[in-house]
Amino acid sequence: MSRKRAIAALCALAAFATALTVLLLGAPVAAGPLAAAPAGGSGGIALLAAAIAVAGSSIGAAIAVAQTGAAALAAISERPELFGRAMVIVGLAEGIAIYGLIVAVILIGRA
Repeated sequence: MSRKRAIAALCALAAFATALTVLLLGAPVAAGPLAAAPAGGSGGIALLAAAIAVAGSSIGAAIAVAQTGAAALAAISERPELFGRAMVIVGLAEGIAIYGLIVAVILIGRA
């Protein structure tokens, strides 16, 4: 695996792990000592978790788009017929930010 692909894969994995962690930590605990707490007590934590989800996924998407965008421009300059495929790859990298936004909306809905 080339260095750029490894970095892009690592960024995607980091964004996914961040979003998953925030989703799990932001979810209310069904049983335990905090279950008897008032309903409004976890709203601040859920909003903080949503902010971390958006920030982590946006940073991961920015790094992934930078890597794939540079590679896409290099490929298009050599073979212009690869434009469609290159834009799909860049779009998939941008999807990471959208996943973080979706997780944030879910967390805010639970707050």
